[in-house]
Amino acid sequence: MGWWEERVVPRMVDAALKGKEIGELRGEVCAPLSGRVLELGFGSGLNIRWYPQTVTAVHAVEPSDRGWELSARRRARSSVPIVRSGLDGQDLAEDDASYDAVLCTFTLCTIPDPARALRESVRVLRPGGTFAFLEHGLAPDAGVARWQRRLDPVQRRVAGGCHLSRDVAALVADAGLRTTTLTTEYLPGPRPSRPWLHGFRGLAVRD
Repeated sequence: MGWWEERVVPRMVDAALKGKEIGELRGEVCAPLSGRVLELGFGSGLNIRWYPQTVTAVHAVEPSDRGWELSARRRARSSVPIVRSGLDGQDLAEDDASYDAVLCTFTLCTIPDPARALRESVRVLRPGGTFAFLEHGLAPDAGVARWQRRLDPVQRRVAGGCHLSRDVAALVADAGLRTTTLTTEYLPGPRPSRPWLHGFRGLAVRD
């Protein structure tokens, strides 16, 4: 991981994704969580304030040391025990069927192989466990989708490998998870920003 990805991108992501409206969406996604939770792409800990009381422990997968440092104050205020549990969502060290839920927010866009990461998530979920997600990705409007694909190379370079055009709903389904709720909509922001703003919010179950 280079200097830009390690030192700059975590601060950019923290600044861009800690607003009130995104926070409310985080709250909706986190509300069904319970028990032992694995959080993929923990980042600077922006989900911490939204963990419900039913969560008993969080194991955080976060590749960036700077991102983990930025989360320190939020972790210190949390009543939920949080430990760093790995660096790579594509290769989890956790045992099979060892978690009640996996939480994934604004992470599948950046993981080099999201299909592999989702297979790993399924592996560590117990039967009946839930996969809660809030992501951005491929827009349904053809014009916006064309711009997403055009902008992808630049986006990957400046935003730590982030892709604009991944179809999150399809990725989740292809991993063998059964989606029970799904909302697809543009996240808050001006219309010219739509290539960055199409969001997927939902809950899926490992049968």
